[in-house]
Formats: sequence, structure tokens, C-alpha cells
Amino acid sequence: MTLSPSELNPLEVQKIVVEHIVRSEDKPSHSHSTLRLRAFSGKIPRPYSEVDYDAWRSHVDLMMKDFSISDLEKTRKILESLLIPASDVVRHLGPEAPPTAYLQMLDSAFATVEEVEELFLRFMNTFQDSGENPSSYLQRLQVSLCKAVRRGGVPAQDVDSHLLRQFCRGCWDNVLLKDLCLEHKKQNPPSFAELLMLLRTEEERQEAKAMRMKQHLGTTKQKAVSHVQTVCNCGETQAEPDTSSINELRKQVADLKSQLTSFMKKKRTVPPKRETSKVVKTQKPDHATTETNLTSHKGATSRPKPWYCFRCGEDGHVVATCESDANPALVAAKRKELRRQQLWEAQNTPTFPLN
Repeated sequence: MTLSPSELNPLEVQKIVVEHIVRSEDKPSHSHSTLRLRAFSGKIPRPYSEVDYDAWRSHVDLMMKDFSISDLEKTRKILESLLIPASDVVRHLGPEAPPTAYLQMLDSAFATVEEVEELFLRFMNTFQDSGENPSSYLQRLQVSLCKAVRRGGVPAQDVDSHLLRQFCRGCWDNVLLKDLCLEHKKQNPPSFAELLMLLRTEEERQEAKAMRMKQHLGTTKQKAVSHVQTVCNCGETQAEPDTSSINELRKQVADLKSQLTSFMKKKRTVPPKRETSKVVKTQKPDHATTETNLTSHKGATSRPKPWYCFRCGEDGHVVATCESDANPALVAAKRKELRRQQLWEAQNTPTFPLN
């Protein structure tokens, strides 16, 4: 028994097969239509809504590696992403030109014109900034290295090795390098994605630990601060009577000083009476007693003590032990009295003839 072609392939089966083929062909075109490149104009300064040429060029490179997209579709997407004045640079090429022609023209107008050695030297002089996370520093290194690779300064197979070596050289967090053992991975360096994941994981772990420490120590510190505040408040309440008592003591000291000064002045004005008491005890006639008293009184007033202080003029001490203020007037008066004493002694000292 033989079957006809219509019986082997019914119309329902043929319809399902055709619909499946059409849908499978429409899916790539639909995905390609949703793929859009970021806008680029080449204006300086760069608008906030646009990307720089290096970022735009990296997106285009990814699209160029997709072999499922035709050259015509690639050219159309490049033209859609360009704005004035970048679109004016490639306007004369036309839609029939290959995408490589557009990229060559745009590279000559907007790409970096530095030499390969300068690009690689800039990469080697890229170090971690103050306050920058290690993961952010690694991303800056990647961008700088890609410029040198695009210009042919660094082979593509050596990218991971150069990236790890410069990261270990320019990262200042030695604890991070030691914990991740990055120095020992230079012989078999990880890729950029793997290294970035390691750094972000370690940063997240350190941040979580720092947050826990802050919460724990913050609670303890809050209790200590409240205790210190109560002690300070008590000290402030006790400081008021101390200040008033100090002021009262200062007033008392000032009063004592004034009383002592007035007492010393009165003492200097009162004549000494030591010689008079001695004369009263002697048994002599009245006229002799009177003469003796007059003589002793005159001697007491006119013969001061020769040992007085040359600083303040007071009796009973010398300059080395003087604690009073200088009194030049009193010192001059005592010096005059001492000279008068020397003159009196010279006049009243009896001279005996030599036999």
C-alpha cells in the first residue's frame, strides 16, 4: 500500500512547520531591532546624556563581533547613534559603505592620537587615589589598558597579567592584597571579571564588619558619654562656690597686706625706749639722771643701727633675706643717719696722749 504526499505531509503539519521557521527567522531581527548604541556627538564639553568616544567605541566593538548582525544593520545602528558634529564627519560615505569605513573615519576624527608608548606609560602611572575603592581603581586601570590594547601596544593575551601586576603595584591597601593572595597569582592571573568579583566581595565583607563594629562600639560609647556628661555637670555646680571662696580669700589677703603696711609705717615713726629703761634702774643724783636720760635719748635717736637693709631700709635683716619691696627714699635717709653717726663718733671719741 502506497501513501500519497498529501497523506505523508498533511496541510496542518506543513502549516506548523512553516510558522516555526518564520518565527525562528523573526526572532534575531527582533532582537537586533532592540539593540541600540549610546548617543555620541563629539561635542566639547561632553553633554551629560552622552558618552565619550572610548565608551562608544567599546560598545561598537561588541556589536562588530556579533556575526549574526549583517553589515548593513551595523551601519544603520552606527548612523542612528551619531549626532552633530560626529554625523557630519561620515555623512559623505553613504549607507552602502561598510561599517569599518565609518569606524576608520570616526577614529581619525575623535580617537586618541597619543603614541602607543605614551598610552602604556600612562597605564603604568595610574595609581589608586585617596578615598577610592580598590574595585573602582581596577576599573580605571581596565579602561586605560584597553586604550593601549586598541592601539596595538599590548597583546590581547597579556592583558590579565599587566592588569594584575599594575593593580598590585598601585593599590595602597596591603591588607587586601595579603588577604586575597594577589601577589602569588601573578603566574596565573585571573581575568578582569574574576578579579573584580573578588575585590567587590572583599569590600562588601569589610564594610559589613565595619558596620557591625560601629553599631557595637557606638552603643557602648553612648553609655560612656552619658556618664561623663553627668560628672561634668556636677563639676560645674561645684565650681561656683569655689570661685566665690577664692575671691573672699583674695580680699582677706589684700586687707592683711594693707594692715601690715600701716603697722610698719607706725613702727618706723615710734622711737625706741630700750635705753631709757636701763637708765631708770641706775642709782644716781637727780641732775645726773636727767643728764644721762637726755644723753641716752639723744644717742638713741641720733645713732641708728648700722646693719639695715640696703633694699627696703628696714632694720634687722640684709638684702639677701629681704622680702619687701624696694624703698629708695628710706634707704637714703638711713644712709644720712649713718653718716651723721660716723661724724658724731669722730667728734665725741676721746683721744689719749701717747706717753
